[in-house]
Amino acid sequence: MKRAMFVGAIGCGKTTLLQQLKHQTIAYDKTQSVEFFQNIIDTPGEYIEHRQMYTFLATTAMDANVVVLIQSATDQRLIFPEAFATMFGCPVVGVVTKLDLVTTDKDIAWAQRQLRQAGATQVFQVSGLTGTNVDQLRAYLDD
Repeated sequence: MKRAMFVGAIGCGKTTLLQQLKHQTIAYDKTQSVEFFQNIIDTPGEYIEHRQMYTFLATTAMDANVVVLIQSATDQRLIFPEAFATMFGCPVVGVVTKLDLVTTDKDIAWAQRQLRQAGATQVFQVSGLTGTNVDQLRAYLDD
């Protein structure tokens, strides 16, 4: 499995997605610091929400083979600046989470567009809670 670093806002579903990928029991657990789970690096949402912490992301990404930008389909805030992915020296993909909570495809399309503008070369759409499409992301990370 590629060593993936998860980056996203507070509450976007990073840890839930990690738990689903690792076949763990889904349990909410606020990530307070960088946590390593085998081949996944889980970063706190504060790292993307506060620009002064971007250097922490760049430094932590040195240990990653791929950066995974995560955008909740239920959060209409601009989380990732345009071309954000250029700060990383490895491939960057995107994941739209919380498919189980959206009522319109417009929300998913908006989140996908944000990830593409940030520099994600490929975007997956998943529900970490229900497991919808998680196998597609797992196959990419296993490749």
